[in-house]
Amino acid sequence: MRAGNHRTTSGAALLLLALITVPAVASIEKAAPEAVGLSSARLGRIHDAVQRHIDDGNITGAVTAVVRRGRLAHLEAHGSMDLESGQAMRADAIFKIMSMTKPVVGVAVLILVEEGRVRLGDPVARFIPELADLDVAVPAPPSGDRGGGDEPPPFYTIPANRPITVQDLLTHTSGLASGPISSREAGRVGRQEPTDTLADLIPRLGEAPLEFQPGDRWAYSPSRGFDVLLRIVEIASGQPADQFLRERIFAPLGMTDTFFWAPETHGSRVVTVYQRTPAGLTRSQNQVGATSRTYFSGGGGLMSTATDYLQFGQMLLNGGELSGVRLLSPRTVELMSSTFVEEFGFGQVSPGVGFGLSVQVVTDPAAAGYRVGPGSFGWDGAYGTHFWVDPAEEIVGVVMIQTPVFQVSRDVENALMQAIVD
Repeated sequence: MRAGNHRTTSGAALLLLALITVPAVASIEKAAPEAVGLSSARLGRIHDAVQRHIDDGNITGAVTAVVRRGRLAHLEAHGSMDLESGQAMRADAIFKIMSMTKPVVGVAVLILVEEGRVRLGDPVARFIPELADLDVAVPAPPSGDRGGGDEPPPFYTIPANRPITVQDLLTHTSGLASGPISSREAGRVGRQEPTDTLADLIPRLGEAPLEFQPGDRWAYSPSRGFDVLLRIVEIASGQPADQFLRERIFAPLGMTDTFFWAPETHGSRVVTVYQRTPAGLTRSQNQVGATSRTYFSGGGGLMSTATDYLQFGQMLLNGGELSGVRLLSPRTVELMSSTFVEEFGFGQVSPGVGFGLSVQVVTDPAAAGYRVGPGSFGWDGAYGTHFWVDPAEEIVGVVMIQTPVFQVSRDVENALMQAIVD
């Protein structure tokens, strides 16, 4: 089944409709595209790019949003929220943002760094003693007979050369649940039970080995690394994670639709998750994702809207401030978006792309194959969501979908860049 969407040739008309039918973004003023150096006609190509993916059966729908020079120039809902019901996508639709949770956790940690409660170089064991004296997994030779039990594990362990630090976790260089051995063992000893909290599960990770020596290389920790960071936020602040994020980030930024579990009153706004299969788009059996009422996953537990996340991105572009409310200093945001890891990759190194504190940093757009300005930073979610902050072009962009088709974001970035005419 393929989602449809009424097409129009006028980007300006699409923008006008969106601005009429959805609530205004709380702290970001609206503007005609031309007022911020964008072509209305060319901006309409964002719709064309998304519609091609809908027509090809890659996604059901999307919400795209762009702020330039601090003003909202584009907000559009495309396609459907749910194929079975045919419900049209809403501009205020709620998405499971998965790993786009990580930059939010990164900001939470940096707030506490600025307050002197956490240091980037702190050993994680300062807050969670069970994560002291960790071991590192070393793959065993194929003929080796190491370990015990019915199925000897295909590795042996050696002591870690040094403790893992807060910075290691923020930059995915810790080795914690960051590869086939460590992730499997972390899943075994840290199996998440329905009533678990971060306080329950995180200490159990001390029984799992690291994938490599701390700091030796970059390898993505999909969930547990940032779960540990959010537990550190709880310990250092003395507040539950959801309360800290709500009071220190969401409320100040006007992010009223961002949470770990959607209230029942918001259920009709939650977008259905789909997977691509040989038979077409299929409703995912897991509609919960990493969201939970009790386990606040720093790796991927948040739900949000395009306009809420724009607020977060604009705060970063502004150097830590939005509408007179300051969360971070400009120097801290500069540090966050600095290149701590020169090149990284999933299986292979990506030239022109480095990693900062919880965000990807595009150091060389030409080498990376990205249509963004140098120094742009941001991150994705496992269900295809994406945001980026482009300081060179004074842009914040958000793409919200619920199917893992990451080319959608590249195509939207391209459509946006060709709409810049100043």
